[in-house]
Amino acid sequence: MGALHYLFLFLTLSALSTTTLAHNITDILSGLPDYSEFNKYLTQTKLADEINSRETITVLALNNAAMSALAGKHPLSVIKNALSLLVVLDYYDPTKLHQISNGSTLSTTLYQTTGNAPGNLGFVNITDLQGGKVGFGSAAPGSKLDASYTKSVKQIPYNISVLEISAPIIAPGILTAPAPTPSDVNITALLEKAGCKTFASLLQSSGVIKTYQAAADKGLTIFAPNDEAFKAKGVPDLSKLTNAEIVSLLQYHAAAGYSPFGSLKTQKDPITTLASNGAGKFDLTVTAAGDSVTLHTGVDSSRVADTVLDSTPLMIFTVDNVLLPAELFGKSPSPAPALEPVSAPSPSPATTPSPAPASVEAPSPLAASPPAPPSETPQGAPSDAPVGSENSTADNAAIPVTAPALFTVSATVICSILMS
Repeated sequence: MGALHYLFLFLTLSALSTTTLAHNITDILSGLPDYSEFNKYLTQTKLADEINSRETITVLALNNAAMSALAGKHPLSVIKNALSLLVVLDYYDPTKLHQISNGSTLSTTLYQTTGNAPGNLGFVNITDLQGGKVGFGSAAPGSKLDASYTKSVKQIPYNISVLEISAPIIAPGILTAPAPTPSDVNITALLEKAGCKTFASLLQSSGVIKTYQAAADKGLTIFAPNDEAFKAKGVPDLSKLTNAEIVSLLQYHAAAGYSPFGSLKTQKDPITTLASNGAGKFDLTVTAAGDSVTLHTGVDSSRVADTVLDSTPLMIFTVDNVLLPAELFGKSPSPAPALEPVSAPSPSPATTPSPAPASVEAPSPLAASPPAPPSETPQGAPSDAPVGSENSTADNAAIPVTAPALFTVSATVICSILMS
């Protein structure tokens, strides 16, 4: 019973100490050269991050010939929309394809979640045809089943299924929709329409909008506080900031590179913002819980609220709070209180001590205490681990044990018991 008890404890701690994604589409396809082009475009459009952040999903993969025919004619933003229609938010393996109720069903795709698909254009029609074939097509009325199931590629029940189909699924207008370049996008107009008029006005008056526009061509992600965020308690009086501080604050609300919501959900490393320079890090850390993403500055935090624009390579979000960088608004630690002088004891009437030299002071009570041992980072702790909340930091400080350490200790205990 004792050995079984420790074995159960060991398995429990092992499960707790291991945190991995359920699947990784890039890794799945990396060893399959027939899908190298498809894999490349999933990465470039950031759809791979969205796929990896979902618990249950089916990817309808295109081989290199079919993918090259699609990619060779269209810009990246159009390719992303077309590929989004090949990511089904449900699990279909070969067996399930042939067990569809009534022989046909409509399934939701990632394209439907973008807000760019009017009506039911973000759905696909999956139909079990005669002769063991399965057809795929747009759910739009009158659309044909232009693609068919070819073969199974990979399944991890019931997290992800990768199936090859013969051709892209083309929804009406998906390939002909205009794809504005970042230089054509009026960023301030979009922000004003999204309820971020104060932020848009600051960008214009400070000239930072020019920095945004220059960076947008190569990729830019903007986190725009809404108007209510500037009225919240704790937001500093902007009129008391210098021009340089205003510029840094506004640049702190944008990051170079295209990071859609799915990428934020899987973000592990700190985000470097446009304000980052040699004088300070000015970065953001990200935490995700379910479908909620929160940005942390070291001073405050804010939820990523809504998507204003998702047009590769430009991404604009609204956030609930003004992001306050620690480099500008972090509180300096309070100075330690000065020690009170310790008076020497009065001499006893029975004895008259020799007078001490005037330059000798009574020893400080700290002098008798041995120095505290230097703190060490537990072996194996990641140096780039994201910063948690203040409460969790305080709690963890009381028990400085990492998950790998628990795993190692548990393994040692089990081995000792089994060998005895």
